[in-house]
Amino acid sequence: MPWQFFHEIGRKIIHITILIVLVLFFAIKNQAGQQVALLFLVGLLIFFLVLEYFRLELNFKLPFFHQFIRPKEQYRVYGVIFFFSSTIIAFAVFDTAIALAALLMTTFGDVAAAIAGKKYGTTLLFKNKTVVGFASELVTNLIVAVLISLAFTINIYIPIIMAFVATITETLVDELDDNLIVPIVSGFVGQLLIFLV
Repeated sequence: MPWQFFHEIGRKIIHITILIVLVLFFAIKNQAGQQVALLFLVGLLIFFLVLEYFRLELNFKLPFFHQFIRPKEQYRVYGVIFFFSSTIIAFAVFDTAIALAALLMTTFGDVAAAIAGKKYGTTLLFKNKTVVGFASELVTNLIVAVLISLAFTINIYIPIIMAFVATITETLVDELDDNLIVPIVSGFVGQLLIFLV
């Protein structure tokens, strides 16, 4: 059990490195515009697709990263592919505040749910998701919601609703990749609310 917990922490640290990509995206966007920044993300996506080609098609074990792949991901596309795909879609389709809220909720909410759920979760809520993991993710997503509403002067109710949508979506999916489903669904709801409010 301790190895599983530390293994999960290692996976989540890699997950958080996506923040570096978001910083680079905004830096490029400020200097060269949205399209160039999106092309940068597509370039990274292609890079990881090439790595996945070597891993899945040629059975090449990638040093370091191989140890963080879950058994169910052994023969499936790794989550980073889905996260880059959802990041590209989010920034291409949603307002910046909505895209950022959706992506940060996906990143930090997932980290909070996984670590708290594995460490302290005993009561199952749905499939392998625990009450503690759900609560930890919801609190984390609500914090992200408040920060986004302050940073972008967006109606506070929109990111709060997104926080609930992201948490519920994360809880309900197991086989589908949450790195794609959570930001797309929560971002879609947030963008609809922007139009309606």
